[in-house]
Amino acid sequence: MTDVSWHTWADTYQARPRRTAAPGDTAAVAAAVLSAADEGLRVRMVGSGHSFTDVAVTDGLLLSPTSLAAVRSVDPEAGTATVEAGLPLCDFNDVLAEHGVALANMGDIAVQTMAGAVQTGTHGTGRDSGGLASQVVGLEMVLADGSVVECSPDRDPGLFHSARVGLGAFGVVTALTMAVRPAFLLYAREEPMPLDEVLERLPELRAGNEHFEFFWFPHTGNTNTKRNNTADGPARPLSGFRTWLDDDFLSNTVFERVNRVCRRHPRLVPAVNRISSRALSARRYTDTSHKVFASVRDVRFVEMEYAIPAEHLVDVLREARRIVDRGDHRVSFPVEVRFAPADDVWLSTAYGRDTAYVAVHVYKGTPHEAYFADMEAVFTSVGGRPHWGKMHTRDRSYLEKVYPRLGEALAVRDRVDPGRRFGNDYLERVLG
Repeated sequence: MTDVSWHTWADTYQARPRRTAAPGDTAAVAAAVLSAADEGLRVRMVGSGHSFTDVAVTDGLLLSPTSLAAVRSVDPEAGTATVEAGLPLCDFNDVLAEHGVALANMGDIAVQTMAGAVQTGTHGTGRDSGGLASQVVGLEMVLADGSVVECSPDRDPGLFHSARVGLGAFGVVTALTMAVRPAFLLYAREEPMPLDEVLERLPELRAGNEHFEFFWFPHTGNTNTKRNNTADGPARPLSGFRTWLDDDFLSNTVFERVNRVCRRHPRLVPAVNRISSRALSARRYTDTSHKVFASVRDVRFVEMEYAIPAEHLVDVLREARRIVDRGDHRVSFPVEVRFAPADDVWLSTAYGRDTAYVAVHVYKGTPHEAYFADMEAVFTSVGGRPHWGKMHTRDRSYLEKVYPRLGEALAVRDRVDPGRRFGNDYLERVLG
């Protein structure tokens, strides 16, 4: 298909590729890659477009994984499930539940495709369990020469360690084998807490909960905290009315309208945030794990997120609060803070270190450049690593200082894609 435009979820980037294709199986992906090579076109595979960067943009052949959406196998005894690249994470969760298994951890939205989420380093929050890429135990990929390969810790481990969070730079991921565990319930405890108390109690809150995160409302000293822990049951989900009130009406419908007003009248933001930070009351419930991990996010925004060494979090947040209090910015979206243990994925933001994630957002259409620049300076001062799919200005000269295995990953890239068939402008900036 030709003359088709594509854009990210938040309209941060657009693309008009030479042509697009939606191959229905791995062999068709390989044929498409070889066809593009004959035409001298670069190739990128997109997902749901939920990245805010231009990681998937191409002027060549844009592949859509919509027809690569099968769950090939679920093996509860082995603790594995193999899924094709284009299946949305939410649908994968449903299939796993039918087989009595689940992912150990996931992010707070579930609309991304499996490959897109893994390739950009999507994560949730966890004391013992890391992001999606750390749960990958095998990949099926199409390389630049059209060959189909499988990699794992035992089969081409260099490619496996590089390509789990590979940004599509090493090949087109067509299927992923994920580690799964028996299905489980989570007991969710959500309640407001002063920011100063959160920072003072941070070691206790992190150590005492399997999954802890919080949202700080700029221009206030208020947060909303979330503690999720495995529960024996029985399930006690929120009532339909409470779910609609909190997660649909207040968190989406009302929040959308509030942000529209704040975009037009920025001076109202501090007062609005003081009200917003108290709008959601404390709640507790027990439900299926993926229903607790993920929530609906209908309000469009632009986001920057950095992974920083966890030991620097308190100082980083205090400096962020000083920047906001200085009065140069009016920020209507809360700042989200999550955690992850160190992992062994070479290009993961949590590689080799206990990690805190700090995400800053602005409502779509609101100027973000100055706010993000001020925050990025704080994050990079402690060796922060930008989320690959979210706004940042880092290039290879910076990234090679904070990713100790970057050189080894680039050597693998030279081996599997020496002609940069899968390259684009974004990869040139971050990988060289």
